[in-house]
Order: sequence, then structure tokens, then C-alpha cells
Amino acid sequence: MKYRKALIIALSALAVAGCGKMGDLEPKAGQAMPAKAYGQSEAPGAEELSAPSVQTRPGRSDELMRRSERRRDDPFDLPPGETADGDSEEPAAAPSLLKPE
Repeated sequence: MKYRKALIIALSALAVAGCGKMGDLEPKAGQAMPAKAYGQSEAPGAEELSAPSVQTRPGRSDELMRRSERRRDDPFDLPPGETADGDSEEPAAAPSLLKPE
């Protein structure tokens, strides 16, 4: 009984796995491929449209640190209200919503 159940499950898995279509990508019936972009000499094919761009899948850096290093000074890491010169900025006066007397 156990073997029959395992055989049915295995055959079902093979049937489901074999029903996928292997072939070139094509647009749906009644639809056309995207038009070529301005400046392109020819319209992109299905392979070019389905490949992820570098921005979508950026490269990965697996470089390990071999020794600890001090961080460089970041001129933009400032507390609120200070400029890169070290001067304090005075906040602009908010306009008064009350009527002048």
C-alpha cells in the first residue's frame, strides 16, 4: 500500500514537471513587442527584455577585511544646525500667523 501511494505521488510530480513549455518567448495574441526606444538602431528581442539590468541585480563584493581600518572623516556627518565650515546656522524665523499689533 505504501509503495502504491509513493508511485502515484512520483508519477504525479513527473506529470506536473513535464507540462511546462520550452521555447522562445512571444507576445500574447493581439499584442506586439515593445517599440524601439529613441536612439536605438533596432528593437530589443525577448532575451534582452527579460535579462535583468545591472541596476536591478548589482554585482556583489565578497572582499573580506584583512585588518581593521579607521574610518575616513565624513564632512557630511554633521549635527543638526551646523555647516561643513563649522559655523552654526541660525534657523530662519518662521512667519508669524498672528496679526501685527
